[in-house]
Amino acid sequence: MERRFHCTQCGHCCKGWLPLTLDDALSHAGRFPLAVIFSPLRQGASLFDHTARLGARVTLRNGKELAVRIAPTAYIPPEMDCPELADDGACKIYDARPSRCRTMPFSPYREEDQQADLLVPRDGWECDVSEAAEPVYRDGKILDRSDFDFEGAALARQAAIIQPYADWLLQSVPNLLAELTKVSKKRLGGHVVVSFVSLIPRLADVDAALFAARQLPVLERFLEMTAGKPAYREYHQRYREYAAELARISGAGG
Repeated sequence: MERRFHCTQCGHCCKGWLPLTLDDALSHAGRFPLAVIFSPLRQGASLFDHTARLGARVTLRNGKELAVRIAPTAYIPPEMDCPELADDGACKIYDARPSRCRTMPFSPYREEDQQADLLVPRDGWECDVSEAAEPVYRDGKILDRSDFDFEGAALARQAAIIQPYADWLLQSVPNLLAELTKVSKKRLGGHVVVSFVSLIPRLADVDAALFAARQLPVLERFLEMTAGKPAYREYHQRYREYAAELARISGAGG
């Protein structure tokens, strides 16, 4: 089986959540509002072991396990454009764009042989999948692996931080396990959103006050953009909570 794909830079996929490596999240803290997204999978899911290796394996009270994808994320409402998307659909930081944008439509959160359906454009996307496009995937193998391998290696390295962070957070926030259990039972799965600030103490080389100085103006800007819009109420509330956390850090740093 061979699949063809070419990005036309239409910009239609540049909306909503963008999973980031830790390095990208910290590098772009002055651009994107950040959160950490926990996405559980039940035992038996095809990506269970792969997800557990990159994220965490959680034992439930009934003895069953969840594999949890834990992704630092540009936490943008689903219908809102990326703040770095120009009016003509071009990326304003193309040469410095995050790894996730470079690897698209492939994703190292999946095994290499489970990428085929990611090459089917979603409604409204203008990706070229015609015979004129270059082959990109053949017999379960990605033909140009450079971006896929780069992002995959970053995710594998950061697992040494993500896994103990998850263990610590589950012990520190008792209702997190209950929330993960709840969303794992949904037919289409679900997510639990956690403050990125909760991850900062696990990052030994990060100055919390400097991070706050970069991230706080971003959250304040997104607070303005989501104010008074019922569809964005949950995002607005989280931005407010995260901004308050960062303001406390800034005050302590001062």
